[in-house]
Amino acid sequence: MAAFALDNHLPADFLSEKLRSDVRDGLTAQPKVLPPKWFYDDRGGRLFERITQLPEYYLTRAEWEIIDAHADQIAERAGAGTLVELGSGYAEKTRLLLTALNRAGTLRRYIPVDVSVTALVEAGEALMVEYPGIEVHGVMADFEHQLGLLPTGGPRLTAFLGGTIGTFEPRERIRFLRGVHSSMDADDWLLLGVDLAKNPEVLLRAYDDTAGVTAEFNRNMLRRINRELRANFDPDAFDHVALWDAANEWVEMRLRARRSQEVKVGAIGLSARIEAGEEIRTEVSAKFRRERIEAELARSGFGVREWWTDGRDRFALSLSQAV
Repeated sequence: MAAFALDNHLPADFLSEKLRSDVRDGLTAQPKVLPPKWFYDDRGGRLFERITQLPEYYLTRAEWEIIDAHADQIAERAGAGTLVELGSGYAEKTRLLLTALNRAGTLRRYIPVDVSVTALVEAGEALMVEYPGIEVHGVMADFEHQLGLLPTGGPRLTAFLGGTIGTFEPRERIRFLRGVHSSMDADDWLLLGVDLAKNPEVLLRAYDDTAGVTAEFNRNMLRRINRELRANFDPDAFDHVALWDAANEWVEMRLRARRSQEVKVGAIGLSARIEAGEEIRTEVSAKFRRERIEAELARSGFGVREWWTDGRDRFALSLSQAV
């Protein structure tokens, strides 16, 4: 059995320094903003796993349905020897793709890319057992900026799943997709998961569940900042807010202060005044129409070759070729 390989392209203090700069920039901005990447400490990861199982949160189930139905078509069309997954986490859905590519006889290597060494090692070691003979080459990297450091050799299928592309604002999204394209060879493929525009009531329920799990997930970011940056947020003094922005066709998650407070962030020597009713934006999640994402992919150097949705047209997977 081949050994699990792991490359680490992140400086030892990468995450802590990035958190410091994001909190400094975000709490001094108007309006205030904190990036959604900081949801996912250990507790945040567990809370998100609970969210994916809630009846209101259809995204994970809908994407799984599509992959399960079309994995063999994806494998046949892409003919990939290497599967690259950006933001791989614990690679749950990826197993459907790995199985299909392995069944097609083309798969030689899987390259999961994530900032979490725990997720990479746990998933990598499990996959080595499940798929003997397949090389698993984990990469700790910031996939927004370090795609050029990934192992080369193909043909490659790059997967970016979960609707995560929606957390980028439009200019950032084009810049990211162009970066993905520049990391590819001609005729490599991109498998992209996008949540589709639909009734705002359905969307808002997915981001504001009746059990309050998403609200606690949102507030958990403040708990993380308290712990890691010696801040004094009172997370329970913030309400979780989910809003539909019709002009941008995205859901926004915010934290709204119930009372005024002076927040001190000891690790960066910052003091920030937050007034009663003031909001901190923690996420945007864009929802797409087919013509919109196809146009953005075309601007980024991709040609869409396949388009699949779940049975209720809630979520879509596109398979695009680098041209």
